[in-house]
Amino acid sequence: MAKPPFRAEHVGSLLRPENLIAARAELEGDQYSEVRDPRSFEQLRAVEDAAIVDVIRLQEEAGLQVITDGEFRRRSWYQDFVLELEGTAIRFGDSILGFKDEQGKTLPSHLVVVEGKLRRTHGITTDAFKFIRKHTDRTPKMTMPAPSMLHFLGGRPSVDAGAYPDLDAFWDDLVAIYRAEIAELADLGCTYVQLDDVTFALICDPKYQAAVRERGEDPDALVRTYAEVINRIVADRPAGMTIGLHTCRGNNRGLWMAEGGYAFVAETVLKSIDVDAFFLEYDSDRAGDFAPLEHLPADKKAVLGLVTTKKPALESADTLKRRIEEAAGFAPLDNLCLSPQCGFASNFMGNPVTVADERAKLARIVEVSRAVWS
Repeated sequence: MAKPPFRAEHVGSLLRPENLIAARAELEGDQYSEVRDPRSFEQLRAVEDAAIVDVIRLQEEAGLQVITDGEFRRRSWYQDFVLELEGTAIRFGDSILGFKDEQGKTLPSHLVVVEGKLRRTHGITTDAFKFIRKHTDRTPKMTMPAPSMLHFLGGRPSVDAGAYPDLDAFWDDLVAIYRAEIAELADLGCTYVQLDDVTFALICDPKYQAAVRERGEDPDALVRTYAEVINRIVADRPAGMTIGLHTCRGNNRGLWMAEGGYAFVAETVLKSIDVDAFFLEYDSDRAGDFAPLEHLPADKKAVLGLVTTKKPALESADTLKRRIEEAAGFAPLDNLCLSPQCGFASNFMGNPVTVADERAKLARIVEVSRAVWS
């Protein structure tokens, strides 16, 4: 496959080295005892630079053609991006989210709210792209949170009614912001962008459908709204740019938020959202079966997230091949690719796996992809 998505993929975030974790933790403080603005800390720049060069080499040595900076300059996969926008702030709030593990352990969540008119005053991922491109001759992928992350978590109360009495204007501003960011990336030579989303997968869980209804919204209508907003963002995207959409059921230090297959959203998401690839979580029974892939259009790719980032055990090549074969019963093999179900470090603290585990899993993805599609 000459252009993205590649047969062997990954979602974007990777485990930070211990020195970077410690340096950021010292500046952050205890993120769950108080609310601090998690924007980039310039003091970390040199540590981040060195760590990113190393993690680029790790990806190349694993055999990957797609390269990210591991999201090493971020506190979390989505907060840093939206907090770079004028008009946003971070709070402890009434978020719809709730992380838990298989034993029922839970974590609280921060909420990014909209307090004023949204404005993009500078490139957000552009400097990160320039650094990656300078250090690899493979294909850099830039990741950014889907725009729904500024609405779904807190609902209408998280968007100030004084700034946006009409939510249509809120979405209009977000669409313009994302289009400007993507256009600037394209001008710099970026050919691969991934939007990260949890809303579509979460809303497949009856628990979250009920929560949405309780706050006075229709989950079906919400799915359609989010899909339409993404389509407005990617309309007239730069020629030669691949855009992927990743959706999962939550990923925070090995914990998750939701369960339930993709049936509730599959037709709307897979058939109507005009991206080139869908990165879908499929590493556990919580994700349901492959039947929703029947809705995948002939010109789209589904990147199967069969490798877990939540546990250290390495998936066997035979098991992955068997599961890819199962998926090919619902969508053509040529329309499928392989990846982890999510990143290895959706926040800077990372999942309960080691760098050695991460390296082995990425290499296994490359190994199986070559065996299946070569």
